[in-house]
Amino acid sequence: MNTAQAANAEPARIGTARGGPTVLRILLGAQLRRLRKEHGITPEKAGSAIRASHAKISRLELGRVSFKERDIADLLTLYGMTDPADRAPLLSLAREANTPGWWHKYGDVLPSWFEVYIGLEEAASVIRSYELQFVPGLLQTPDYARAVILLGNPNASDAELDKRISLRMRRQERITGPDAAKLWAVVDEAALRRPMGGEKAMRGQIEHLIEMTGHPNVTLQVVPFERGGHSAAGGPFTILRFEARELPDVVYLEQLTSALYLDKPEDTEAYMQVMNTLCVEARPAFRTKAFLEKLLAEIR
Repeated sequence: MNTAQAANAEPARIGTARGGPTVLRILLGAQLRRLRKEHGITPEKAGSAIRASHAKISRLELGRVSFKERDIADLLTLYGMTDPADRAPLLSLAREANTPGWWHKYGDVLPSWFEVYIGLEEAASVIRSYELQFVPGLLQTPDYARAVILLGNPNASDAELDKRISLRMRRQERITGPDAAKLWAVVDEAALRRPMGGEKAMRGQIEHLIEMTGHPNVTLQVVPFERGGHSAAGGPFTILRFEARELPDVVYLEQLTSALYLDKPEDTEAYMQVMNTLCVEARPAFRTKAFLEKLLAEIR
């Protein structure tokens, strides 16, 4: 199969990937990078072809910006793909990549750096997370989520709070809806004992966690106090894994006003090692329900 044939075959399979525009941009960007390298074209030359800098080529190939169909057409010409039949699938994919995801309607409360994460979360087949301070967002109840959101947005109006909570609840469909992802969460005991939103909210939250432990795609482990220090002392993180082989694992690290997305193998493998160690240090998953029931009795 030649370069044009390979490029033509790929979009037919990846166009059905979950994750909306975020994943489609990443997949199309990877295809463009492959074509550019196969033809020995530098990012500077590619940038010149679309009247842009080499930095924009980098952002396009990483899927970090939206695509202009004209730019994609010019790049395909530069890369020697001139047959309309070969170009059509990639140009179609570029148009699809600019279609807003379901989270677009939350744009007024959704930071751009977090929008990327939602698209990746939507596409992930396996989500592994470690939380030190709070219950993972995908397992929060509305009352608990309200208390957490208020910490970071103390001046938010009731309407804004409701919309932020609605976004968080909508995200949870990724683990409760059709074709649900696997969630494996490791939570520090401190997060479960921190009284967010008062006793009623915490009772409801613990009851919800007990219910979620019964879902076959959800694994929840707790790192007990008596464990002392542990391998993830640096802070919370999430590892996203995808079915599409074109997508590498991504480690998500949230900061106060931004986030880091790590996808280099040396980074993701280091975090995967830490996650695996945490799973050994934490109580076994089969003991989680009993621990939560004991904790619930203490709250009452």
